[in-house]
Amino acid sequence: MTANALCCMVHRAARATGLVPATLLALLCLPFAAGAETVRFHGYATNLDNGKYLYTELHEQEVEAGRVQTATISYFDAAGKLVSRKTLDYRQNRTIPIFRAESPDQGYVEALRGMSGGKLDLLKVTREKGEQTKSLDIPKGAVAADSGFNHLVQDNLPKLLAGETVQFHLVVAGNLDAYHFRAKKVRDESFEGAPAALLRVEPDSLLRFVVDPLDLLYDPATRRLLEYRGVSNILDPATGKVYKKVRISYSAKPPAEARAPGL
Repeated sequence: MTANALCCMVHRAARATGLVPATLLALLCLPFAAGAETVRFHGYATNLDNGKYLYTELHEQEVEAGRVQTATISYFDAAGKLVSRKTLDYRQNRTIPIFRAESPDQGYVEALRGMSGGKLDLLKVTREKGEQTKSLDIPKGAVAADSGFNHLVQDNLPKLLAGETVQFHLVVAGNLDAYHFRAKKVRDESFEGAPAALLRVEPDSLLRFVVDPLDLLYDPATRRLLEYRGVSNILDPATGKVYKKVRISYSAKPPAEARAPGL
């Protein structure tokens, strides 16, 4: 969601400005751990307005010394059908992973296939336009691609909690381009009875006047992503368009309606 995700906001921006929509970012939740291990957890997506269950994310990560090395995110709809899958490799760069996301029912693929010589090799495939590629210059300063954005936030969380605004570029393979964003803390909240910090992410440009922001809830102690609020990267089968307002909770207890492996 494919992305992970924040790319959802870029999708809204693309629609507002005439750019080609991206498969969107689905942000990862990183449990910190020592040593090498396989970590498996779920995210539960519900309608932000009425709480209706929509789909489940299954995250499977290879973690070493507290850092994700590789990961797979599988997306299952309300009936438990696999609708999308994304693979990510963070070994070359923590915030700019090599990744490939596929949604077979939509005939859609997007990927960051490689990074060398200061350039990124981007791919997008649609039924309408076939295969499109681009060699994109890596922007200067802080840069993230797809779900690597979560790592960028985690690395900068002390600054954000102290009230600083963090600016960065997000590479969106689905748009074959990069965009300027900013993140800042909004307020303190709680999640399952524990303290949490609400962050807001929005375009650092005039796009913020036509694109809804993303709200992200983080654990200030572990730096884990606890909840995501905003536009989805998964299509509503009733409309063929992305769900506009979702809440994805990385909670300990799944909704009773959730259908996915391991539940």
